[in-house]
This record gives sequence, structure tokens and C-alpha cells, in this order.
Amino acid sequence: MLTLLNLLSAIALLIWGTHIVRTGILRVYGSHLRKVLSNNISKRPMAFAAGIGVTALVQSSNATALLVTSFVAQGLMALTPALAIMLGADVGTALMARVLTFDLSWLSPLLIFLGVIFFLSRKQTRAGQLGRVGIGLGLMLLALELIVAAATPITQE
Repeated sequence: MLTLLNLLSAIALLIWGTHIVRTGILRVYGSHLRKVLSNNISKRPMAFAAGIGVTALVQSSNATALLVTSFVAQGLMALTPALAIMLGADVGTALMARVLTFDLSWLSPLLIFLGVIFFLSRKQTRAGQLGRVGIGLGLMLLALELIVAAATPITQE
């Protein structure tokens, strides 16, 4: 029972870290992300690359999908570049999943520490919001470690 509780709490921490990263990035670069998506729609390879980049920053292909869907609904973007951006978003998600499989356990405490310093000292500035992103990334890496530790008894039985 404790193993299941540890696993569920680690998953909750991972989701929370992802939320913190997404909100921090959108607060700092939200308008820039919209510009990148709307300006890079003329050519499909650029739209594909924009989808990868935005998804890598936001840590969510769903957020990219919401942005693209709103552009298409408002008539700011045609369907073909939107599909290319979404394909790039899927590739971006796969790339970020691959990056998170590396052993980055040493980075978690560093990101949390520096993130807290920047966030508490400069809350309403860009540096403070980037500190929020650092906290979120650190929590995500910590959660992945906790998931592995919690799943070990399950996989060895």
C-alpha cells in the first residue's frame, strides 16, 4: 500500500512540476511563442520546427495544440501549416521524453535551489519567472527519480 502511495505522489509531483514549467514559460514567453507560431507558418519545414521548439519549451503538446487550434479558429492560420506544427509538437514531445531518460539526478537539486533564489528575489520579473521554470524542471527530475524508486519493488516482485 505504501508503494502505491509513493508512486501516486511521485506522479502527482511530476504533473505539478510540468504545470509550473508550463505556466512559467507562458508568462515569460507567451506572446513570443504566439509570434513564433504565427510567423513560421509560411513553409511546412519551418512550421514543423516551430512545433518542436514550442513544445520543447512549454513541455506540452496539448498547449501547442490549443494555441494552433485558436489560430486556425480565428482564421490566422491555414490547416496545412497547423498540421505541420502539430506533427512537430509530437516530435518535440518524443524528444523531451528521450532527454528525460538520461541520468540528470544531479541537476534536480541545483535547479530547485537556483530557481527558488531567483523566484523569491525577483518574483514579478522575467528572471523570477525563469526561476519558476527552474523549480518546475527540478521537481520534474526529482519526481522521475521518485517514480523509479517507488516502482522498483513492483518490478522486482
